[in-house]
Amino acid sequence: MFEFVSNYRYIQDTVDIAFVAIILYFILRFIEGTRAVQMIYGLLSLVIIYFLSQNFDLFTINWLLGNFLSFIILIAVILFQHDLRRVLAAIGRSPFLIHFHSVKSNQNILDEIVKSATYLSSNKIGGLIAIEMNNNLGDFIEIGTNIDAKLSTELIVSIFNTSSPIHDGAIIVSNDKILSAGSFFPLATDPDLDKDLGTRHRAAIGITRETDCIVVIVSEETSKISLAYQGDLTRGLDAASLNQRLIEIIEIKK
Repeated sequence: MFEFVSNYRYIQDTVDIAFVAIILYFILRFIEGTRAVQMIYGLLSLVIIYFLSQNFDLFTINWLLGNFLSFIILIAVILFQHDLRRVLAAIGRSPFLIHFHSVKSNQNILDEIVKSATYLSSNKIGGLIAIEMNNNLGDFIEIGTNIDAKLSTELIVSIFNTSSPIHDGAIIVSNDKILSAGSFFPLATDPDLDKDLGTRHRAAIGITRETDCIVVIVSEETSKISLAYQGDLTRGLDAASLNQRLIEIIEIKK
């Protein structure tokens, strides 16, 4: 009986440690390359100094750091609010919580998006097309101009025409409809991002870090087509490679 309890406790501890290790791994993976890493190093340094001050009886430093660290949870929430949003969004993208939209099996929709991006590129017109997946983009739809019209190349091109009053910002596509235009996304501000990335590319990286949407970007300056997904940017795509990349992402999500 004692041996059974001991083995059960061992398994329980192993599972507990494994879960903590997995959580820490994903948190570190999400914040890798961001300013949050430097902030964590700074907080860890303060914790080390706090314990050293205890050992060497440095009462004033110990008192100051003790009071500061008592608010560590609140401080962490304030400092890492952007990264916490990313982690929570990633949890929402868990395979256990996924409900797929029909856009993923409708090649006609992808064809319209690819044709639109190709046309914009060949005519040096900038564009930003966000494809809603499982995470709802309602907050960003609300701040844009309501469209709620059937997706078509002609409509996309007319929206991004420089003479259009809503050509700035992004259009948001859900299933076979354009829900909004002129929507603005949070910009990625990582210091290690390429300096030549413009507002559209940074907005695409920013929104794909917080949600599971796919964003197609057309540069007005270079005419190059790019795709952002999960914070990663694939650049220099043509019609065939863009279509292939979209299909790859959709297949992975199934």
